[in-house]
Amino acid sequence: MGRGKIVIRRIDNSTSRQVTFSKRRNGLMKKAKELAILCDAEVGLIIFSSTGKLYEFSNTSMRSVIERYNKTKDEHQQLHNPLTELKLWQREAEILRQQLQDLQENHRQLMGEELRGLGVKELTNLENKLEMSLRGIRTKKEQILKDEIQELTRKGSMIHQENLELYKKVNLIQQENAELYEKAYGTRDATAINGTTNYPYRFTVSREVHAPIHLQLSQPDPQNFETPARVSN
Repeated sequence: MGRGKIVIRRIDNSTSRQVTFSKRRNGLMKKAKELAILCDAEVGLIIFSSTGKLYEFSNTSMRSVIERYNKTKDEHQQLHNPLTELKLWQREAEILRQQLQDLQENHRQLMGEELRGLGVKELTNLENKLEMSLRGIRTKKEQILKDEIQELTRKGSMIHQENLELYKKVNLIQQENAELYEKAYGTRDATAINGTTNYPYRFTVSREVHAPIHLQLSQPDPQNFETPARVSN
């Protein structure tokens, strides 16, 4: 059977109390030493027996542990003190205000203002900052222009390809138009195929492949159509 649960209360028997104290004290010190080694913690343990005897353990120095404890305790109390917290925020606001003033002064100097009182060394540093800023701006500008040129080149290539496709379609339409004209008017106007006679509807196309294509629809000439004979009643 397992051991029963021990009730945590004062041991009345002095002998048993002393034996339990020795065992548990040794176990507590062992755990403290293991905690310091395993977790790289700073551990300080102080034990007073019922007779007033002192037992202690520290992996560094008991004095440094106590000083660190007192300092941390004071800081913790100050943080929870409303007046101390107010002073802390006021000091933080003053630091931020000073940083803002320094940034504003630096900005005015970069703009060429409030240069009075600056020596040669300060002016040289300011000039170097401006040159570095200009180099960064020019580099960014050149990159943007290169990207825009590449995009325009890509769009130009697409437009050129579409232009070629449209040119092919217009040539196909011209050929179909010539065939329809020949079927409609017969072979008596053989010159129509050769382009000497105007089609009723025709497209005017630029012959330059790389030039923009211009499409123009012309109205049929009245003389190209024969007036049908009136049907007698």
